[in-house]
Amino acid sequence: MPNLPVLDPAQLPPDAVEVGRIADAWGVKGWFKVLPYSADPEALFAAKTWFLQPSEKGARSFFSGTVQLAIRQARVHSDSVVAWAQGVDDRDAAEALRGARIFVPRESFPATGEDEYYWVDLIGLPVVNREGVPLGTVRELLPTGPQTTLVLVCEHEGKAHERMIPFVSAFVDKVDLAGRCITVDWQPDY
Repeated sequence: MPNLPVLDPAQLPPDAVEVGRIADAWGVKGWFKVLPYSADPEALFAAKTWFLQPSEKGARSFFSGTVQLAIRQARVHSDSVVAWAQGVDDRDAAEALRGARIFVPRESFPATGEDEYYWVDLIGLPVVNREGVPLGTVRELLPTGPQTTLVLVCEHEGKAHERMIPFVSAFVDKVDLAGRCITVDWQPDY
C-alpha cells in the first residue's frame, strides 16, 4: 500500500484563486512538479500554505473537498515549479497528489507595480468607451504574442457576442479596480 500524504481538511479562503495544478512526483524524496497557470508564478512562492482540491476531470483522488498543504520549499525548475510540503515525504505520497488543483489566497499575491494588473482582477469587469457606451464584460485575457487582448462578452439584439480589444495604452484609457470598470478608446461598431 503506497504512503499517502498527510493532509488537513480546510475551508477554501473567500479570496482564493486557482494558480496551478500538481503534475506528478519529482524525484524520490516527496518533491512534486507543479504546472503554474502564470508565466510568473510569484503567488506560488509567496504563499506558505496552498489549498488543494481534487482534479475537475473526474480522476480518482484519495481526498475530497478542500485540504491545506504547508509548503516547505518551492522553486523554479525548467519550465515548471517543483515543491516539497509537510507530510509529503516520499515519491508515493507525491504521486498521490497528481492532478490536484492549487489555490492560494489573493492576499498572498505580490503587490503589482503601476499600470500592472493581475488578470484575475480584470475578469468580470465591465468595459465602457469614452462616451460611456457599454461594450461588454471581460470574460478572459488572451496572450497574443507582443500584447494581451481583452476578450469581452456582450449582447447585441438578444444574442451573446464576443468583442476583442488590445490591452495596450493606445486603446485602454483607465483601469479602475476600485470602481470596477475599464474605460477604452473603442467604438461599438469596431
